[in-house]
Amino acid sequence: MKPTQTAARALATQSDPRWAAVLGRDRNATFYYSVATTGVYCKPSCGARPRPENVAFHASCDAAEAAGFRPCKRCRPRSRPEVLRHAIGESPLGAVLLAQSAQGVCAVLIGDEPAPLLDDLRRRFPTARIEAGDETTVAALAQVLAQVSQPQRAVALPLDARGTAFQQTVWQALRQIPPGETRSYAELARAIGAPASVRAVAGACAANPLAVVVPCHRVLRSDGGLSGYRWGVARKRALLAAEAGRTEART
Repeated sequence: MKPTQTAARALATQSDPRWAAVLGRDRNATFYYSVATTGVYCKPSCGARPRPENVAFHASCDAAEAAGFRPCKRCRPRSRPEVLRHAIGESPLGAVLLAQSAQGVCAVLIGDEPAPLLDDLRRRFPTARIEAGDETTVAALAQVLAQVSQPQRAVALPLDARGTAFQQTVWQALRQIPPGETRSYAELARAIGAPASVRAVAGACAANPLAVVVPCHRVLRSDGGLSGYRWGVARKRALLAAEAGRTEART
């Protein structure tokens, strides 16, 4: 391939939204990619690091194999789907859904009714098989429900929060904020060494998949305002009130 052709092919790949999923090793992506130099095709979550000019995208395993590629032995694209076990309980904040992968808790979702939470879980993990939880899942949910009522009780559970490296950094910083304390988005950005990334920090907080466990509710605007909260501002207010030792109704 000529240099100009190589550059054009690389640019085309990098301009495709699916390339970002490959770079992020997105375990929830629903496509596959092949690598011309190795003759294999992979899941986007594969640990391989192909050069963009060598990559082509495919809608299915069959499509990749029809194009002449063989399955990667590392990520095994035809392997069985991931299994997630879930349990749902009631809390002062409403319904709470917890889901676990083999690695740990991968979702804690809050809402008014259980059914929309299960739909949300399926949207977040479109390739996973969703099953009812076992005793381990129910026990994990009990820990989270206890933390909602008693914020000083930290959850001691393995976590499988899935996100970019930047999001992971923000989520780890959130877990360092003690109950009863808050930070502004600007303060959080400075704490992770990215003072110019206030908007990106806010985006990472909004993308947090582990409500309460990763306490994004402890982050406020610089003027002290509650700002947005994906589970509802009323729930954010109630959580902060509980952590401050006050009783406040959720409306």
